[in-house]
Amino acid sequence: ALERAATEVGRFIVGQNKVVNRLLMALIAEGHVLLEGLPGLAKTSTVRALSSVTDLAFKRIQFTPDLLPADVIGTQIYDPKTGDFKVRKGPVFTNLLLADEINRAPAKVQSALLEAMQERQVTIGDETFNLAKPFLVLATQNPIEQEGTYPLPEAQVDRFLFKIEVGYGNKTEEMEIIRRMAAQDEPELQKAIDTSALLAAKELMRKVHVADKVRAYIVDLVMATRDPAGHGFEDLAGFISVGASPRAGISLEKAARVNALMAGRTFVTPQDIKDVGADILRHRVLLTYEAEAEDVTASAICDHIFQRVDVP
Repeated sequence: ALERAATEVGRFIVGQNKVVNRLLMALIAEGHVLLEGLPGLAKTSTVRALSSVTDLAFKRIQFTPDLLPADVIGTQIYDPKTGDFKVRKGPVFTNLLLADEINRAPAKVQSALLEAMQERQVTIGDETFNLAKPFLVLATQNPIEQEGTYPLPEAQVDRFLFKIEVGYGNKTEEMEIIRRMAAQDEPELQKAIDTSALLAAKELMRKVHVADKVRAYIVDLVMATRDPAGHGFEDLAGFISVGASPRAGISLEKAARVNALMAGRTFVTPQDIKDVGADILRHRVLLTYEAEAEDVTASAICDHIFQRVDVP
């Protein structure tokens, strides 16, 4: 079912195979995804295509500087006939929520979304409502250097399972994109995976075995970002302001389980952790001003750590 879903999305999206793979992994792990890239790289179209091949409910919010929390979670409306307040639920009540250009919204909106992302619930007035299962926020953002963008709060960024950097395709892929747009060749996507298949995959994921040595490898990687000098990375000590949280280790194991499952294995290998590691850690490692001044990226730091931490 997962292979069918990836193939079906590929009928609409040219290239971006890694992005599609990570989105499918997030569906199984029920983790939020942050897609970062310049405008025009099919971030929104990829999420839309994914929703089309599932039977999950899908809604989209275009984040803007004047967006209000009520526009996301809903609000209470006064009914003059009854004299009571009625709850009007917002677009967050869905399975897949596309938060388009999430870093263009103010802090109040981000705080409202944070409760939904972490607790899978929202509070409107005095009432608390549980969100649908599964509930995933698939957010897109432009690089923070772009005009009109705001850096997301660290607490919110930490809730994303993956941060995927979306780049340009090669020459062949760009030619195919132009050909399809010129011919207005937009295939009608078929449903390829339903909720029951996702739940079955989630149960299988939980049964994937993780050896203690592999789990210790995960902890070593995470702790190396917190205390680089203490783990033999003196050259990185001046570049890392805050290392990865315990949630990073949890996410790393969960994503590695899904990676093993999609490869047809019942156990996690260190290579599974390496395959997903950068997308798990890069947004959880905060850099110092020195790193920014020397153009050292979080991705480069993560790659350096993965190369040098001993593999079991």
